[in-house]
Amino acid sequence: MNGKMKSLVKSAREYGARLEMREIPSVPDDGVLVKVTAASICGTDVHIYNWDDWAQSRVNPPYIFGHEFSGVVAEVGPKVTSVKVGEHVSAETHIVCGKCPQCLEGKQHVCKNTKIIGVDLPGSFAEYIVVPESNIWKNPIDMPFETASIQEPMGNAAHTVLSGEVLGKSVAIIGCGPIGIMAVAIAKAAGASKIIAIDINEYRLGLAAKNGADFVVDSSKENPVEKVNEWTDGNGIDVVCEMSGHPSAINQGFEMVTNGGRVSILSLPTKPVSIDLTNHVVFKGVTVQGITGRQIFKTWQQVSDLLATGKVQANRIITHHFPLEEFEKGFDLMIAGKCGKVVLHP
Repeated sequence: MNGKMKSLVKSAREYGARLEMREIPSVPDDGVLVKVTAASICGTDVHIYNWDDWAQSRVNPPYIFGHEFSGVVAEVGPKVTSVKVGEHVSAETHIVCGKCPQCLEGKQHVCKNTKIIGVDLPGSFAEYIVVPESNIWKNPIDMPFETASIQEPMGNAAHTVLSGEVLGKSVAIIGCGPIGIMAVAIAKAAGASKIIAIDINEYRLGLAAKNGADFVVDSSKENPVEKVNEWTDGNGIDVVCEMSGHPSAINQGFEMVTNGGRVSILSLPTKPVSIDLTNHVVFKGVTVQGITGRQIFKTWQQVSDLLATGKVQANRIITHHFPLEEFEKGFDLMIAGKCGKVVLHP
């Protein structure tokens, strides 16, 4: 397919982005060209947009960013056999090597040679994107495009929450950004007995409550460890899902977890964090998990089923829609924390 396409480009090593016209990418033999219908904004995209320390050390402008999307297959390469033009799709955004020890052991989500769409490779804030056939995920034909676009980040939430037993367990979600809100909804769907959401953003704590949190704590006003002990009869929380990245919040998570409990960490602190290993990990017998990406494609199936059955309702998570041309409004809301998931429509 020839021609130009609207594209949101991280054009320079500075704050912001620009809307430009770029060439529609050519399709390699094993590639799939997708016409993007919905692309949601991720916290990673905000890092890139803000041009913070992480972005400065990782990405190389100019390039199209964005990685959470859904769309319709517009063209396939000659070696593609499992994907057809017209199918509704999303994509796993971690492109793995398939050859390292981790990949060969079925642990592709921790591939040592991972490249990420929208970070290391051209992204989805555009009218079209090319994806390897092996990364394509087919969506139900009746799943709304905006719902399908949030499966990738919801996979992060599902991987975090469901990496251990949840049914009948008490769960604390620390950090109620969009993925934290998704984690609340997933914990509810998975049968958690008690869900406590912790943040300092009143708007997002409200969204957490709407998505199933039994208790919310504004940690700028109350001590979350004390509140958790109050609501668990002093036993502490069974499962902590850390999504804030703040050193003090991370330490509070280790303080509030019960003996023999689990702490799953998805957040990305910008600097090293000191914790009391002796008293809060070793003597407690706590399981600590680092969570990266999604289990390919186990997590995708879990998320697709949760959305398709209505166990998790996307309309309680997605709060704003904008055409691609109005990207600044979406990023402003994300930066201000006055939204859930924001979806751009090319």
